[in-house]
Amino acid sequence: MDILRYTAFSTDPSGGNPAGVVLDASGLDPAAMLAVAAEVGYSETAFVTGRDGGQGGGGRGFDVRYFSPRAEVPFCGHATVATGVALADHLTGPGELLFRTRAGEVPVTVAAGPDGVMAATLTSVDPQVHPVGEAEVAEALRLLDWRAGDLDPALPPRIAYAGARHLVLAVRTRERLAALAYDFEGLAGYMTERDLTTLQLVWRESADTFHVRDPFPVGGVVEDPATGAAAAAFGAYLRELGEVPPSATLTLYQGADLGRPGLLRVELRAGDRRIRVSGAAVPLP
Repeated sequence: MDILRYTAFSTDPSGGNPAGVVLDASGLDPAAMLAVAAEVGYSETAFVTGRDGGQGGGGRGFDVRYFSPRAEVPFCGHATVATGVALADHLTGPGELLFRTRAGEVPVTVAAGPDGVMAATLTSVDPQVHPVGEAEVAEALRLLDWRAGDLDPALPPRIAYAGARHLVLAVRTRERLAALAYDFEGLAGYMTERDLTTLQLVWRESADTFHVRDPFPVGGVVEDPATGAAAAAFGAYLRELGEVPPSATLTLYQGADLGRPGLLRVELRAGDRRIRVSGAAVPLP
């Protein structure tokens, strides 16, 4: 079994979010996949468990599962970008792919950028945005050691979904976002009870530029350096609040506070509820 290692949402191996990629996991059961993910130790490892074999999707459709070191997750954006580029590098070449995930079908387009580095664009499943109660927000703030006054009133808390569930909390200042130290086990329990994959913590720099951080204790990881699934959910969140026009391109910066800066592009299109998330990916040495 070959375990490839790519970093997503960066052109530099020292940036972005590393992911393990197993291009042939057809012989692995879920327990084995979880053990591999735990050994790799990244926030997620993606496992390609099946391929069209030339039928239906023309050999470019793949069954993909995602595991953190602690548990399977229904969908993972950065591992999708990494897997798309790994497939293009090793099996398919660039072009259109279709990933069949536990969250649903996710189209992926892989192409070389102007600098020659491969990048992938994923198209999310149909997103959803839901309200969250004041008591739930207060408990999350307590576990983060934040205060209600730290939050940006223009961007109220919500649960957002685009393949995985995320609690979105926006803060007033970049300094508050940078000062992140939280109750790991307490937040893990809180998130498990509510089926949350990460918390999407956000500071708005401008109308279309945001800085984000994503605690991921339910996966056994303190923080995810770049989170494509949460980026897609966040795009849906902004549209639901009317904070972006029907067609918009957003820039999300993530990972700088961890020393692994990454860049995520989020695209919304008028007349299409799905969210597109793009980023480069490169193999790790």
